[in-house]
Amino acid sequence: MTDLSQAVWRKARLSQYNGGCVEVAANLPGVIAVRDSKRPEGGAHVVGRAAFAVFLADARSGRYDFGAISDVH
Repeated sequence: MTDLSQAVWRKARLSQYNGGCVEVAANLPGVIAVRDSKRPEGGAHVVGRAAFAVFLADARSGRYDFGAISDVH
């Protein structure tokens, strides 16, 4: 388990525009932590830096832009 007591959380830049509230801690050695700022007591997802970089690249390329929910089914 990763010790998050020294995590410095910052809200994701685009969270304020779409109602989502994602916070990221990037100051931890070797990992990135992500949590819901509305429920910080709910825990965090902790992933390796390389995996997070791949996720960000995919998100920026539009890989996760599914459109309307009905388009996904």
